[in-house]
Amino acid sequence: MSASRRRLLCVSNGHGEDAIATAILQPLQQGCPEMEMTALPLVGEGLAYQRCGIPLLQTGKTLPSGGFIYMDWRQLWQDLRAGLVSLLGQQFSALQQWSKDGGHVLAVGDVVPLLFAYLSGCPYSFVGTAKSDYYLDGAAWWGAGWAGSDYLPWEQWLLRSRRCWGVFPRDSRTAQGLQRLGIAANDCGNPMLDLVMPPPEPSPFHPKTIVLLPGSRAPEAYRNWQLILNSLIPYADEAIVLLAAISPGLEIGVFEESLGQWQGMPSPLAAAQARQYGHLQLILSQHHFREFLHWADGGIALAGTATEQAVGLGKPVITFAGQGPQFTRAFARRQQQLLGSSLYYLEDPRDAMPTLYRIWQDATQRQQAYNNGVERMGRAGAGARIAHALLQRLSAV
Repeated sequence: MSASRRRLLCVSNGHGEDAIATAILQPLQQGCPEMEMTALPLVGEGLAYQRCGIPLLQTGKTLPSGGFIYMDWRQLWQDLRAGLVSLLGQQFSALQQWSKDGGHVLAVGDVVPLLFAYLSGCPYSFVGTAKSDYYLDGAAWWGAGWAGSDYLPWEQWLLRSRRCWGVFPRDSRTAQGLQRLGIAANDCGNPMLDLVMPPPEPSPFHPKTIVLLPGSRAPEAYRNWQLILNSLIPYADEAIVLLAAISPGLEIGVFEESLGQWQGMPSPLAAAQARQYGHLQLILSQHHFREFLHWADGGIALAGTATEQAVGLGKPVITFAGQGPQFTRAFARRQQQLLGSSLYYLEDPRDAMPTLYRIWQDATQRQQAYNNGVERMGRAGAGARIAHALLQRLSAV
């Protein structure tokens, strides 16, 4: 491997994408300790990289949309007012400066980091997290799938470039679709599941458990939380344990303030708060996300990546529309296309608990949720498989 090939810049455009990137970069660094790794998060401050000790080419900035401008064009206007154009200019300048010494660019996310990788002039690889041919199933808009893939012609052109050394779609179906179009896509799986591995110790809870996932972006997550709580209150006579996985980036005090009717109780977990309302027990934690996903028998979620991870672990998940900007009715329905029969979209949040009970009582539905999760999200270990494929390609030059 030449000296320039030992330099790698990872460009990503979202908090979830940053985390997915680290699931690849860590095994990559284990396989090639001498590789000089740097990250350029286009959205947010790159906290996932910082936690892993990966230096940032440039400190990011949290914009109003959180990267979801395609959900609502009003969010784009807010981002523009907050300095989006200036930020992109600074990021592109930093990319050009880095690329003068050569290296490999790993783009993680959608067409934006992919375009950055292409414009660097360096060889690059792409890990696609946003697009899937599953979105084409029952798509409501005219002309869906006209390009033969969820990836549009200009994206396919970037993936066909001689400088594009590796294409890693998020699922087998999309990889196979790109292969039919003559793009050398690799079917390595989805690194999202690596972020919630390995499985924890068996659950300490004996009643049925539901993981609550309000999202990770303020203030939207606080509004989502209130919607979730409202869906639970009518069922206070049910013996259910509710596991609220609160993002470390949110103020847990805001969640606790909304629990005025819930009585305090001793927490069975360290670094967690516990409340009770009737027979419902609620555990809130910012430190047990992985455990909560594995322990849950099902979920109520108004989240992006976390919902996909729950489905990947074989859990049936209930969702309904929030106020946005991310989790709108359109987003929820699109997410249902992506995740299939594991995700139950409801118009009325009060139907969440009855729906979960019906699923729990039907062994066929439970097995279907597990099988569908494996099909849609693949199996754990994708990060290491992608890293191995990248090392092989980099070592060949």
